[in-house]
Amino acid sequence: MTDLYEKIVSQRSGLERIVARIPGFRGYKEMTARREADRMIREHIVTLLKEQMQRFIAAEKQMLSKSGLSAAAKTREAKAQFQIFIDRVNTAAPGYAGFYAAQKIGPEQLEKIYAFDAALIEYVDYFRTAIEAFDAAARSGEGLDEAISKLEMLAMEANAAFNMRDNVVTEIS
Repeated sequence: MTDLYEKIVSQRSGLERIVARIPGFRGYKEMTARREADRMIREHIVTLLKEQMQRFIAAEKQMLSKSGLSAAAKTREAKAQFQIFIDRVNTAAPGYAGFYAAQKIGPEQLEKIYAFDAALIEYVDYFRTAIEAFDAAARSGEGLDEAISKLEMLAMEANAAFNMRDNVVTEIS
């Protein structure tokens, strides 16, 4: 994430570099750059998570074609929890104070938020692996309940991790 932030900062125009030297304004511009980096990171994560959701839906259709509609109830909760996670990442508070905020966020707090955001990227891989297992189970018809259970537990864990991020943001605000 630091690389993305550095890239945004390095792409400033000459005027922005001059204005960045005005006392107080530099922090505002850096916060704006962080906001842009945060938005870009979350958009990318949401795109990747939505791709995984589409894979999950395709595997679910495979399962339903073999097992019938009665099997749909098995995946309902896992899919709902996964969608909640995607929606929360998509609409997350950026995690830092704006220019006129009463309380400014220091580098330590930003690092905590960035650590949580890095974990969000890891969850994309966790979902990919769990969905691959679900897809294999849906195709073979074996281990289906276990694969669905793992997906549901993963989605619940992801939401719990996101709650911790929200707590960090709330403590700062």
